[in-house]
Amino acid sequence: MDALNLALLITGVLVFASVLAGLFSARAGLSFLLVFLVAGMLAGEDGPGGIAFDDARLAMWVGSAALAVILLDGGLRTHLATFRTGLKPAAWLATVGVVVSAGITGAAAALLLGLDWTIGLLMGAIVGSTDAAAVFSLLKSSGLRITERLAATLEIESGINDPMAIFLVMALIAWILMPESTSLSGTAIMFAQQALIGGVGGVVAGLGVATLLGRLSLPAEQGGLAALLLLASGLAVFGGTGWLGGSGFLAVYLFGLTIAHRQPLLVERSLSAMDGFAWLSQAGMFLLLGLLITPSDLVQVVLPALGVAVVLMFVARPLAVWMCLAPLGFSRGEVGFLSWVGLRGAVPIVLAVFPLMAGVPGAGTLFNVAFVVVLASLVMQGATLLPAARFFGVNLPDQTDEQGQRQVFGDFALDPGAGVADLCAFYGLASPDTTATLAEWLEHELKRPPVVGDGVDWAGAHFSVRGMDGSLITKVGLSLPPPADSES
Repeated sequence: MDALNLALLITGVLVFASVLAGLFSARAGLSFLLVFLVAGMLAGEDGPGGIAFDDARLAMWVGSAALAVILLDGGLRTHLATFRTGLKPAAWLATVGVVVSAGITGAAAALLLGLDWTIGLLMGAIVGSTDAAAVFSLLKSSGLRITERLAATLEIESGINDPMAIFLVMALIAWILMPESTSLSGTAIMFAQQALIGGVGGVVAGLGVATLLGRLSLPAEQGGLAALLLLASGLAVFGGTGWLGGSGFLAVYLFGLTIAHRQPLLVERSLSAMDGFAWLSQAGMFLLLGLLITPSDLVQVVLPALGVAVVLMFVARPLAVWMCLAPLGFSRGEVGFLSWVGLRGAVPIVLAVFPLMAGVPGAGTLFNVAFVVVLASLVMQGATLLPAARFFGVNLPDQTDEQGQRQVFGDFALDPGAGVADLCAFYGLASPDTTATLAEWLEHELKRPPVVGDGVDWAGAHFSVRGMDGSLITKVGLSLPPPADSES
């Protein structure tokens, strides 16, 4: 009992102190998760805590379970309409984007660290995906007001790109350790199996559990009990689909999304308790991963590891985002912002445990490099989220900020049901050859479902979507070109 009491005392003090420190660090723009990670390091064998912890298997189990809870919470908070808005770009980023990012980063890792190219590619795969915990946490706490499409793309990408990263890591480990028994066709079949079982399993389980919860008719005051049922069933879906050979990470995210669509009122009542479960999972996971690292081991790899982080943040991620999203009509500012907000968090550290457990040569170096990359990402990208949104012009003004509204949407608010040709003639602009209404014309020019913040440049003027009601445009903003004499 003394050992148990001491463990509970240490855990409670660490979490309490980390939360307090996180409240102050958040005011400076730093991520809460970074504080938990540093707290774990300070409690470890190289810090004042002096706790020796090297159980990689336990860290992987706890990390996987925590990620399942975080993804479940993210799925429950994602509305189906939002999911449809961001699914296409997020799917490209979660598949092609991860592969491109992993390939470029892997080549840099092999060069900077002097690794065999296969080990370098494994390093790239480990840090190739964005992190759901980091993205969800910062989007909720940063005060950003970005367009629905950007927010949906970020959230969905971070929710569904883990399966691709895990697949790449497992495939490369098999290739490195057993090259003679690893084939391209077998690898492709394994990926298809994980995606199919994970996707179908998550949706089917979500439909079944949603039906069951609907028949229970839980009263409003039992939101905590509903959250507990969601948590337990989500973990069961995560474990069950993984046991069947599917992707548990994909399954649990789609499970949450499906239930949120079928039982929105029940989910709304349970979100407060689910938020607590998610924060507890994040805190425990980052503290444990911080304990697992030995800071003195980072000294030898810190400089090349920072080089890998720089290539990832300034070359690999931007190129991958541009390749995936530029053909979909995303603006330069949107591409730039999504390139910068490729946050890395617990997922790369958890993935770096896989080579340790498999006995891959140089696995300790891969783990240490992944840790440095995560720290660099949380510090550099996490702390500059709001300034980056302003720099790239994607941060929408608050509804009460009249001056900001004018700067973004223009000085004129137009009726979306008016004819676009008549409006252009009234304001002295070249009229488009159409009889469509302003809303219809905007939807045609955008070539995608509109969201607040979307805009179209025409004849020097800028028409912007200023208000939406579901899928309908309710208000359009207009910025006119400056007078000819002012340009001179």
